[in-house]
Amino acid sequence: MPAAVRTIGIGAGAEPEKVIESACRVRIPCNIVCYTWPGTVAVPAGHDNVRLHESEKPESALVSDLMNGTIDAAIRGTLPANATLQALKDAAGVNSLERIALLETARGRKFLFAPVGIDEGWTVAGKLALIGKGRTIARLLGLPEKVGVLSGGRLGDVGRHERVDQSMADAELVARLSGAVHCEILIEDAVKSCGLIIAPDGISGNLVFRTLTFLGAGSSHGAPVANIDKIFVDTSRAQPDYTNALMLAASLLE
Repeated sequence: MPAAVRTIGIGAGAEPEKVIESACRVRIPCNIVCYTWPGTVAVPAGHDNVRLHESEKPESALVSDLMNGTIDAAIRGTLPANATLQALKDAAGVNSLERIALLETARGRKFLFAPVGIDEGWTVAGKLALIGKGRTIARLLGLPEKVGVLSGGRLGDVGRHERVDQSMADAELVARLSGAVHCEILIEDAVKSCGLIIAPDGISGNLVFRTLTFLGAGSSHGAPVANIDKIFVDTSRAQPDYTNALMLAASLLE
């Protein structure tokens, strides 16, 4: 008996046409449900695997269907971040979300990167949690399990500023406890061999993410939430399309 076809839900809030176009263009063996407000968009003819779920609160509908098993994976798409992520936290019973982004450089090198939220990864314990879960995602995606931990400078910079010194001390400790490698500030070297790279904190991680994807000709495939037992891929509303995020969700389902 053939396996049942999986279903991925994706939010189509702002610019719903962009999400619908991505859903119709992507080539994955899944049904796709686009969660949007009533009467805002339609699915072009000839795309039987794509349908709409209209709701006055599409972010709540997306999260509810994910948690009750109506859909197998969810992508935020262009739904508002605050309302959608708060609904996910409430439904999953967690106080915060740990996101690990799949990024790709302009030359096509893929790697996982965290933290990407400004309120994430500020403690040694937080970084260790991201490494443990990130290694699992790296295995699922066929990426190297080697982990590079970044800090605010080179080891020779010790003494130049207390915050730089603390970031290097934290990175050394995280690397020692997790079996990772302290790559200092050299992200350009870490990306050559590491499937997962850990930023010094949430602010610097968010800046690296935005610089690569919005200024550096790189791309984001989305950021799976690692501390819930469902597949939820966070995305930015500024992404030009969502084919990468849909393919990432399909890969995680496999």
